[in-house]
Amino acid sequence: MFDPDSLALIFAGLTALAVLLYAILDGYDLGVGILLPLATEHDQQADIMIASIGPFWDANETWLVLAVGLLLIAFPSAHNIILQALYIPAAIMLVGLIMRGVAFDFRAKAAFSHKPTWNRVFKAGSILTAFTQGYMLGMYVMGFTTTIEAYLFACLAGVGVIAAYAFIGACWLVMKTEHDLQKQAVRWAQKAGWACFAGVVLVSVVNPIINPDVLNRWFSWPYAMLMLPLPLICFALFVVIEHLLKRMPLANDAMSWMPFAGVVTIFFLSFYGLAFSFYPYVVPGKVTIWQAMSAPESLRFLLYGALVVIPVILAYTAFSYRVFWGKVRELRYY
Repeated sequence: MFDPDSLALIFAGLTALAVLLYAILDGYDLGVGILLPLATEHDQQADIMIASIGPFWDANETWLVLAVGLLLIAFPSAHNIILQALYIPAAIMLVGLIMRGVAFDFRAKAAFSHKPTWNRVFKAGSILTAFTQGYMLGMYVMGFTTTIEAYLFACLAGVGVIAAYAFIGACWLVMKTEHDLQKQAVRWAQKAGWACFAGVVLVSVVNPIINPDVLNRWFSWPYAMLMLPLPLICFALFVVIEHLLKRMPLANDAMSWMPFAGVVTIFFLSFYGLAFSFYPYVVPGKVTIWQAMSAPESLRFLLYGALVVIPVILAYTAFSYRVFWGKVRELRYY
């Protein structure tokens, strides 16, 4: 059916798709958690913010499970190297995800006096999850080296991912909310947008400096002509989003979806640039997708399962967004 080289490309593409969709979909609901207000006078705003992600947030995490599962079954040797290098931040990330899950339910079902505490737990879990994901991204870019410079860059990447998730989360709230909360979300988006822009610039500058292969690929013919416009497009999108946010909210809620769509495009272009930088390595500079792939017979069998599971996940994700399309309504726990 498929030769081994094609199977490696297919599973690398499916893993990349799962990571990208996770970063976008869980990114905005982590961002909403990061922005959650803790003052009791803003309890109603906090409820609306939680309600805006309520129908989607646990389904969004499905993509993380799928990405890790694909990496494990399709590229087991790479999975071992990556997990060995990142098992501590990965364990901390799981703690953050558990904190979010527990707090999401308990903030409404526990005694009312405990609600502020669970709001803090939800916010802390969101920040912890975002930071550890950024830290792991930074260590990946640095090739899992254990130098002081690598740890510092990974920590800066963690802060950058917090800002990026806050940016997309704020733009999600601009699209899904109204009145005072929407105006507040516009202000959050403006501040987080600048921090996110600084993070994108930092990674874009440091990545080619520390990786000569990446520098050569980006500035060699013909790749340079195809790839160098990406930073310019990202910069233009940041400018357009900032310009839109300064004018929002517009009459009849016009174009409230555009900042979110713009940030999604920035996420896509940034991910594409990162994937292009390291392809065909699944462990930067060490292991390619062909060296790390499982036996072709196993991948051919697993492909049948993937062809069923991934369309099903895409279908129920699209269906849930269709059902809950439009402005957010009052928070309810079923």
